[in-house]
Amino acid sequence: MHRNTYRLRRGLMATAACLVLSAAVPALAAPLVPSEASRAYDLKSQPLAKALSEVARVSGRQVVVSSSLVRGKTAPALQGRYTADEAYAALLSGSGLKITPVGATLVVQPLRGDTPATGEPQAGDAEVLSELVVTGTRIRGEAPVGSTLISITRKDIDASGYASTQELLQALPQNYAGGASEGAASLSSRNGAAFNGGFGTGVNLRGLGNTSTLVLINGDRPAMGGVAGSFADLSLIPSTAIDHIEALADGASALYGSDAVAGVVNIVLRDRLDGGEARMRYGTADGDFSEVQASVMRGRVWERGYLTFAYEYLRRGRLAADDRAFAREDLRPFGGLDRRTGYASPGTIVAGGRNFAIPAGQNGVGLTAARLGADQVNRTDARLGADILPRQTRQSIYLSGGVDLDASTTLSARILGADRRYDLRRTPTWASQVTVPVSNPFYVDPLGARQPVRVQYRFADDLGAERSRGHISAVNGGADLTRRIGTWSVTGSAGYGREEDVTGGRNIVNTYRLNLALADTNPATAYNLFGGPRSTHPSTIDAIRGWTKGRGLYTVWTAGLKGDGELFDLPAGPLKLAVGYEHRSERYRNTSITYQTTADQRVSPVDYPGVRRIEAVYGELRAPLIGEGQAIPGVHRLDLSLAGRIEDYSDFGRTSNPKIGVNLETIAGLTLKGAYGTSFRAPSFQDQRLGPGLIQYFPFAVIDPKSPTGKTNVLFLLGNTPGIQPERAKTWTAGLEWRPPAAQGLRLNAGYFRVEYSDRIGAPNADALNMLINRDLYRGQLNETPSAGEIAGYYASPYLSNTSGIAAADIKAIANARTQNLSSLVQDGIDLDLAWQGRLRGDPVGLGVSGSYTFRVDKRFTAGSPSTDQVNTVGNPLKLRVRGRGSWSHGPWDLAAAVNVAGGYTNQTVSPARSVSSWTTVDLNVSYRLPEQDGLWSGVRLTLSASNLFDKDPPFVESVTPSSAIGFDTDNASAIGRVVAVTVIKPW
Repeated sequence: MHRNTYRLRRGLMATAACLVLSAAVPALAAPLVPSEASRAYDLKSQPLAKALSEVARVSGRQVVVSSSLVRGKTAPALQGRYTADEAYAALLSGSGLKITPVGATLVVQPLRGDTPATGEPQAGDAEVLSELVVTGTRIRGEAPVGSTLISITRKDIDASGYASTQELLQALPQNYAGGASEGAASLSSRNGAAFNGGFGTGVNLRGLGNTSTLVLINGDRPAMGGVAGSFADLSLIPSTAIDHIEALADGASALYGSDAVAGVVNIVLRDRLDGGEARMRYGTADGDFSEVQASVMRGRVWERGYLTFAYEYLRRGRLAADDRAFAREDLRPFGGLDRRTGYASPGTIVAGGRNFAIPAGQNGVGLTAARLGADQVNRTDARLGADILPRQTRQSIYLSGGVDLDASTTLSARILGADRRYDLRRTPTWASQVTVPVSNPFYVDPLGARQPVRVQYRFADDLGAERSRGHISAVNGGADLTRRIGTWSVTGSAGYGREEDVTGGRNIVNTYRLNLALADTNPATAYNLFGGPRSTHPSTIDAIRGWTKGRGLYTVWTAGLKGDGELFDLPAGPLKLAVGYEHRSERYRNTSITYQTTADQRVSPVDYPGVRRIEAVYGELRAPLIGEGQAIPGVHRLDLSLAGRIEDYSDFGRTSNPKIGVNLETIAGLTLKGAYGTSFRAPSFQDQRLGPGLIQYFPFAVIDPKSPTGKTNVLFLLGNTPGIQPERAKTWTAGLEWRPPAAQGLRLNAGYFRVEYSDRIGAPNADALNMLINRDLYRGQLNETPSAGEIAGYYASPYLSNTSGIAAADIKAIANARTQNLSSLVQDGIDLDLAWQGRLRGDPVGLGVSGSYTFRVDKRFTAGSPSTDQVNTVGNPLKLRVRGRGSWSHGPWDLAAAVNVAGGYTNQTVSPARSVSSWTTVDLNVSYRLPEQDGLWSGVRLTLSASNLFDKDPPFVESVTPSSAIGFDTDNASAIGRVVAVTVIKPW
């Protein structure tokens, strides 16, 4: 009750702060608000698309329109001074089209059409006609040919009810949450989650890995986050500053280079805002979880330029494991096993191959062997007192501006800065049997042999919960100088990005200091492992308190020159070309400071490769081969796109990648699409790292269905394989877009995708515990008849880490779990988006459903291993993900709802394998806009939203890691539960 009262008080304080912010910011900014400026135009009669593009350039008001709406239409001449609205209205006069504002963007629609419905990500809606370039093409004013572009608009973002950028993208059916995410960072090691020490979140289209999806911010590559730049961190991007997000779930290395294997996500921030906006949001869920978000934006547009500023603050409370029943190691209540270990306080003595439980309720003084629990083990759930999600605080600042130097030259620049801090109470990372010498004054000998004994003990009860604390800071910026020459535009660009990840661990055992304290003969200062928690003197506990700190710095410099425009006219339209050159330099540095195994702190620079330099040239040709006016039966229009890119890498050589795309409009409203291309991913700095600090030989007992005891001792070889090469892929897409003229407002996008990956970089170490369960899959990585000499060689190595205490003679197999170029992966499936927008009794209504169905994910780890279909299993993409949506507007009221479905799958990481239930959640968003009038509340929008409205728990999955276990799958579900939020938006 006290907790709920406290949270309510915080909510009321947040609401009060929101009102103050809403009142103060407009008052301070009011003298700067200009009326909409009129500008001079001198446009001849020309194709409507070109005229709209020119007005967008001059006015700074972006316009979005489907190419099918303006195809074949001619705009009248336009001379004189007009506001943006007046200019667009003049161009569209008599065209059967109208302008509808959506936030800061203007949308062209048929006069008989309906306003866009609020909803969720919709595919293939529009292209941008201005100096902006749509993701998936380098040619201004054109949409990708052969591929479908998914667009998330500002209105979609507001209707979703989500607070963060990562939540928006995780709702995409094509995006798989496995890999780099804050939920998986402390609960999983699959799909590169172990490289996410700073609890960021990346994008993982098709489940091919965070490194196989290219993320852009305003079309620029940002600095990368995680260990060695493993992913682009979405959590640093302020969601309130986003104008729209474009996602292309298709290979695009022919246009963008490395990483664009699964696709590209471009996050476009809000520019040319003429006015201001203040926002305040407070959300809460069961437990101590809460969200506070506050932001302010201010923009001004004048005749020759624009300037936009945005600031966002986001604070998210921790999600404690104690607040979720399924976040336990003892999974018996859910049908699983008791996964608790014997590391407890009081602990367990291990001697002569037997266990002896130390009794509770005593402090170890005078303890005798007779009081020990022979052949018993004390157990503790390591999740108790730990967190599922860390407490996070983030601040972001965005500044963007541009100016027309003359009638044909524009200079623009933007910069995004962010700082994020986190704090997580984690499960113990060090759990090892501790050897207690006979000299210890609390020594107990259960066998009477007067030999050292080993004790399994939980030090977290003495030191306090281990903590992961750190901060992430990033700056990304760029500048462009554009010159327009006739139909051509030439742009020179430069950019810089820097991300620093400072991570740290606290309350870790310093094993050097611990061994000294165990050997101490003084009862007042010796470490006592034979009693309950804190049986040792506080000064001795403090003496063994260790810590770690790491600092990673990723920097990227870019420069480029690009030109695009019309070559000449074909019968069906102009032939367009884009050509460009790009240079990129990347570097990652890391320093580790530890106070864990030595008497003093140790500073260890980590050896990573030096600066990587990339030089690239690219070209894209777009040819309209057949047009509507050519009267060819069965063909209304045929467009062809050819693209290619050649890149030279300073560390591994040259790569070249082509792509071809085709659009064929057979009948009015029906367009068939197809594309083929090759893509690649360069090895990351982490993939190329070799030497000390990375190599490890790790003995461990794993589940083995063929063993009479149920387990087999395996020696795992961890690290990187020398000479890793780039990943290479071939991608195909084929689909259709159907907008039947007889069913106004109905749209269907459907498509097939196929990815053939070769030389894919990966390591089976994330699934190491299951290698003997899945022998066929890992056959090429297993040696089940190792020689004694081979085992002895590994055991004599300084890279051996034998925390389990397994003797060399007991090793029965060696597993090569190193990072390497694995042989192949083949994945295919279909995407679908069906939407309808219309009116019900005069009110705008929208319905839609989008989904992705993956047929297979065939993996082959070596050329000699069989191909195994891994789809619909733990650690891999699901067969089915669906998101349904609906919206309704009535006057000042807006209602949006969504249904999210994650299909059922199989947990193959336990033996026998178990089925996992599907998971369905509902989101609801209701908003009301107050009327425009004088006063504080004029135009204010109030929103009440609920994510996971019915508070549906994730389905039970017995998820086991080498150090712990938990009862749900972080890759396919969230432990947060229902989040109810109130948002207040004050525009001016």
